[in-house]
Amino acid sequence: MFEENDWAFETRALRVGHERSFEGEHSEPIFLTSSFVFGSAAEAAARFSGQTTGNIYGRFTNPTVRVFEQRLASLEGGEACVATGSGMAAILSLCMALLKSGDHVLVARQVFGTTSVLFGKYLSKFGIEVGYADLTDLSSWQAGLRPTTRLLFAETPSNPLTQVGDIRALAALAHANGAWLAVDNCFCTPALQRPLEMGADFVIHSATKYLDGQGRCVGGAVVGSEALVEGEVRGFLRTAGPSLSPFNAWVFLKGLETLSLRMRAHSEAAQALAQWLREAPGVARVYYPGLPDHPQHALAAAQQSAFGGIVSFELHGGREAAWRLIDSTRLLSITANLGDVKTTITHPASTTHGRLTPEQREAAGIKESLVRIAVGLENPADIQADLARGLSARPPGDCC
Repeated sequence: MFEENDWAFETRALRVGHERSFEGEHSEPIFLTSSFVFGSAAEAAARFSGQTTGNIYGRFTNPTVRVFEQRLASLEGGEACVATGSGMAAILSLCMALLKSGDHVLVARQVFGTTSVLFGKYLSKFGIEVGYADLTDLSSWQAGLRPTTRLLFAETPSNPLTQVGDIRALAALAHANGAWLAVDNCFCTPALQRPLEMGADFVIHSATKYLDGQGRCVGGAVVGSEALVEGEVRGFLRTAGPSLSPFNAWVFLKGLETLSLRMRAHSEAAQALAQWLREAPGVARVYYPGLPDHPQHALAAAQQSAFGGIVSFELHGGREAAWRLIDSTRLLSITANLGDVKTTITHPASTTHGRLTPEQREAAGIKESLVRIAVGLENPADIQADLARGLSARPPGDCC
């Protein structure tokens, strides 16, 4: 028999999880209902008690959401997936389900700004202790471990400097010390990188980004083992309710259908832009894992099938030069979101990482001169021309 697990990635992205209803629909339907009807009181009791499976209530069971969860789990190589209302809700759900007061979490310094705030400001209020390590330095992780460490949390490639952590080494370190490893796979998606296959215990997604691919909806997901994800994280979702809506799940399903094609195209365009930026006037440094001089280029090549769509670079002239470039663009969208078919540009120090202290930004390597571009699917020549306008712009009052 030809099983779903035998299908190629692109086929699973189109087919897994959909069981046609009596209507015989070809595209997955959207089940917009808050509750589900039972055939009898006994059937209702059996479902609520867990004796039988089936739909119960929209906060934690919905057929459209379930198809998205099954499909994403298949693409990541995981046993189970729980979808949430946002990527941050996914991180929160994982931590609230598995951690308790007195537990220690070791987080990479190079994570999305709001992720750092969640761990440092909010989870710490509940007695969860938080430490930080350098994503790319295994000795820093080793030094940060405590007897109470229960979770290592990394984002690779990192936002916004595209630093790359060694997933296999981090997983081995975590497991040797009785801890789990969670990897935020937002920048690569399973089309380019599958952390579970390298030993990670959990994959976190902001489905808002590349899984959607067109900037339409907000959502998130946790992928991992049946016991921990379906058992523990689903239990938190059922109780606390940070749930994904059926409509958003349906949109993400449509995004998954083109994920492989889009990620290859994003990667090709980003590689070309990074190479062009290295020779562009006013650019001090370019960060992209596909460049041979990237510090973790070899590691990225070993654990990713391509290098992704994010390019960051520093300009001579600090924040003034960065803002002048951003304000000079006419094609690129000035927004902090990423993963869109439309190219976006932002200043991380004042947007995505603006809530960090100056000391935290310095520790993460995020300078005032840094600009981040999420390369879309426009013609690369048009993207370059739009940036060239800003790179050639002179400071106010500098007429010659």
